[in-house]
Amino acid sequence: QVQVVESGGGLVQTGGSLRLSCAASGRTFSSYTMGWFRQAPGSEREFVAVISWNLYMTYYADSVKGRFTISRDNAKNTVYLQMSNLKPEDTAVYYCAADALAVAPSTRASDYDYWGQGTQVTVSS
Repeated sequence: QVQVVESGGGLVQTGGSLRLSCAASGRTFSSYTMGWFRQAPGSEREFVAVISWNLYMTYYADSVKGRFTISRDNAKNTVYLQMSNLKPEDTAVYYCAADALAVAPSTRASDYDYWGQGTQVTVSS
């Protein structure tokens, strides 16, 4: 089974930056599509960004486009989410997820097979 662990969350001021990391295990993990999702209290989990590990493709939610960048390091089995110009509405628990059977990057949480425990990001105003 794939193990996924997020880190790098914290408290920042509006306009600040954070870099989230997602460390994963598994011999075939490098072939998985990886996504970032977030969930605020009482809200539905929403898509943030996705990167294909088999074909280099990225896609972002409109709300973060131009501010967030997803990337990967195959040698370290690690995915990153660089977040800049953070806003209070970015406050949420951020989850890293793996889609083991992806034929194309998906924005749907239900398509992902393995999930981390999440890391809290809080943006103060």
